[in-house]
Amino acid sequence: MSYTNYPFSAILGQDEMILAVLINIVNPSIGGLLIKGHKGSGKSTAVYSMSDIIPPIQINENCKYNCDPENPQSLCDYCLSESNSNKYIEKSVEIVSIPLSVTEDNLLGSVDVEFLLKKREQRFIPGLIAKAHRQILYIDEVNLLPDHIVDDILDVAATGWNRIEREGFSIQHPADFILIGTMNPEEGELRPQILDRFAISVYLQPVTDPGIRKEIIRRNLEFEKDPPNFINKCESQTNAIKELITLSKLKLEKIQLSTDLYDLVVYFCAINKVDGHRADINIIKTAITYAALELKDSVEFKHINQAVKLALGHRTRDGGMMKPMSPDEIDQSLKDIKTQLPSKKQKSSVNYQNLNFLNGGLLEPSKKV
Repeated sequence: MSYTNYPFSAILGQDEMILAVLINIVNPSIGGLLIKGHKGSGKSTAVYSMSDIIPPIQINENCKYNCDPENPQSLCDYCLSESNSNKYIEKSVEIVSIPLSVTEDNLLGSVDVEFLLKKREQRFIPGLIAKAHRQILYIDEVNLLPDHIVDDILDVAATGWNRIEREGFSIQHPADFILIGTMNPEEGELRPQILDRFAISVYLQPVTDPGIRKEIIRRNLEFEKDPPNFINKCESQTNAIKELITLSKLKLEKIQLSTDLYDLVVYFCAINKVDGHRADINIIKTAITYAALELKDSVEFKHINQAVKLALGHRTRDGGMMKPMSPDEIDQSLKDIKTQLPSKKQKSSVNYQNLNFLNGGLLEPSKKV
């Protein structure tokens, strides 16, 4: 366990953010989390604490891309080559941060020009995207990053592969990471087209309860005074979260979604003029993962309700002509539609595993881990 990061289990007063983080850990294929909040609200603290609750990964010792040895379909050229050492080691998951000054070559990778001139051979220099494979890619102040850089990251996140074309040089490698972006709305907003590419989002509300604020201060001062001792105090809770994550990942494949709840999502998005189909898919994935985190056998209405809030809280509607829905508007709309739709009482015949719908989720803000 790292002695530099504040323990994830000690974060207080931001339950929805904690839930959203767990969703992305359990199911990275959801497509990323955007955390909005004013300065000092704990955005970066939460992101960097993630590395302490994610189980380590197994990699080939000499692989530059952190390839998964158990997934032969996504191995890099080295792992497929005869020179592969086949020596595997465990590696802790890292936070790969994207600086505001990053260039496309630093991000995606580039051709080693010096090697090309000397040897007249092409050699690829992996970028930050390669380093982030099977890890956490963190974009702080994502609203200040150039739009074309953000577009590059989101394109890779959507496909799970990084494809580079440089001066007649072509290469691709797996790039499947947990994408986390943070921003302060006071410093400017993101374009709607970029906002839509983040699967879910949370807005950190100021903590107004004096008792909670006092405990937040006490915990932070104790951590600063003696980080190892404070982390040791949180170790049992940290291990409990790790175990929950492991169990939830196994549970994902078994979660059932009834036809009436499936219809509820579809009708809700249609009636409220939600653009495209990405939001519908994210809601379903998130609801299924939420149920998995609660170790339930099937999705319930409350899972859908929370999933809608996470998936639509940052999305404009009707071609950008309508602002995102508020939590109260979502609650009322779902309640109205639920009473109007006939209950079918049977499970859907759709094979969600084949559709890769087995992802997304949360715990209720009030649930204790």
